[in-house]
Amino acid sequence: MAEKPFPVISLKDFDNRKEEITEQLLYAAENTGFFTLVDHGISVEQIESQFIISRKFFDLAPEIKEKTPHDTKTNNGWEYKAQLRPSTGTYDQKESLWLQRNSQWPSNEDVPMFRETTEAFMVKCAEISDQVLSCFSVALGFSADHLKVANDPTKADCLTQLRLIHYPPSNDAAGTWRAGSHTDIGCLTLLFQRDGEDGLEVCPGRESHSSFAMGDKFTPLPAETGPIVVNIGDMLMAWSDDRLKSNFHRVRAKDVGKSPSRYSIAYFNQARREFVLQGPKKKYPPVTVGEYFAQSVAKNFGKMATAVA
Repeated sequence: MAEKPFPVISLKDFDNRKEEITEQLLYAAENTGFFTLVDHGISVEQIESQFIISRKFFDLAPEIKEKTPHDTKTNNGWEYKAQLRPSTGTYDQKESLWLQRNSQWPSNEDVPMFRETTEAFMVKCAEISDQVLSCFSVALGFSADHLKVANDPTKADCLTQLRLIHYPPSNDAAGTWRAGSHTDIGCLTLLFQRDGEDGLEVCPGRESHSSFAMGDKFTPLPAETGPIVVNIGDMLMAWSDDRLKSNFHRVRAKDVGKSPSRYSIAYFNQARREFVLQGPKKKYPPVTVGEYFAQSVAKNFGKMATAVA
């Protein structure tokens, strides 16, 4: 049987298998930058419950969704086909709701149990993230809790966000993108998908967190309810002195024919604004997470916009 292009890693019996799991995570992060977690502690039923809540929000009338408006300063709230990708020069064909613990939320009147269900889901995402980040901390030569403390979502300056995403159905979508090619600016992303709602594709070939080099081939990563797709972000690539790879990825609909709605949920570990980011080998000068974000946004949008001009 051919080896899967993206490693599948079990978190079962984590405390007793931490050394083995760390080796598996490190291999995946150094080679593909993407991997899938199983036996992670969130049941299929819990994941489906969050997707049901998400769909209830997206099924609301636009004027109701607009009660949680998108704030460009915090990047929280509901947006509809508002994300212009520098890589494509077009708007992503999707709508999404960005959330943080202290952001504005949809009311229980509009979506019953929304906040209670979603906050509980975010807690579980944080627990899984802590496990993975603790492994990377040790592998990189930091203290075991270094990256965990840096990404603590209970701290006021933490930039971590949950994003609920809906890609509307389409027909003959050639020339459009559900999500144009990009990397994640943050540290570590947890992505939840649903059976049959494919479209995610990954491209290897990036050697530094500041480069735009991509390989020639995008490989599909099929959607499945239950396993969590995890990928390294630019910030963790920089934090590891480019050892862990943050690779380009995109979401496509069918060029010809009908594509059903696709729903996904992404938990972005984006660290604490005042935390200082620097790798163990000090390949790059120290910079705060807040400064890194500002520099990355300016670099990404300036450089990529030039590339598609």
